[in-house]
Amino acid sequence: MAGLRVRSILVTGANRGIGLGLVQHLLELPEPPQWVFAGCRDPKGQRAQELQNLASKHPNLVIVPLEVADPDSIKAAAARVGEQLGGSGLNLLINNAGMLINNTLENETLENMTQVYTTNTIGPLLLGQAFLPLLKKAAQGSPGSGLSCSKAAIINISSIGGSIKEAYFWDLANNLSYRCSKAALNMLTKCQSLGYREHGILCVALHPGWVQTDMGSSAGRTPPLTVEASVQGMLKVLSCLSEKDTGTFLDWEGKVVPW
Repeated sequence: MAGLRVRSILVTGANRGIGLGLVQHLLELPEPPQWVFAGCRDPKGQRAQELQNLASKHPNLVIVPLEVADPDSIKAAAARVGEQLGGSGLNLLINNAGMLINNTLENETLENMTQVYTTNTIGPLLLGQAFLPLLKKAAQGSPGSGLSCSKAAIINISSIGGSIKEAYFWDLANNLSYRCSKAALNMLTKCQSLGYREHGILCVALHPGWVQTDMGSSAGRTPPLTVEASVQGMLKVLSCLSEKDTGTFLDWEGKVVPW
């Protein structure tokens, strides 16, 4: 993890699970970021208590109100982060916020599909758009011509559940809206990698593994990975990403996940 060096980073969905784990480990790095922005819906709510406790101990942690399904909230968050950064840009945007509604092919609804797709796919699209100026500024201010997370990057937290080839654990959980939203997020990542390459921005979809979180345990089984193991693995992967990786779908160990 010591290899990951970024000046500024934003993690969405940072009040619990993988998002909170990412924030905790980033703050503990030998060379922590100058700014860690933690996005969450209700920064003053009970579900953000651990995040509040961290912020009281780490002056480089800034909690940002952010509802990824609300375009106005996204724009306000971008303005808040830009103000805090002053004249510098944002190096790393991690689109971690997501949701899952347990369902089957038979009982899926328009409402479920719309809600999950809005959070898991459209949210990362709008966040990429809103933070593009700050990401471009970071890329322009970084030396070298290659792509990396220390320069400027968008990391979309996806899932092997979105792999069309694998259809991982279909018999255990159909989770139709979640699978479709993550498959769409993978395509968004590919499109972002093509559209933002000219600006010096790396874009990767990352599968964190089947992790012991509220979402991960919703299928009724205990997932094999702890949050700590997943986060440590992902941070190691992020430190090694380069131009050859942009537009790819990788897991927490850096292995390629089939589309």
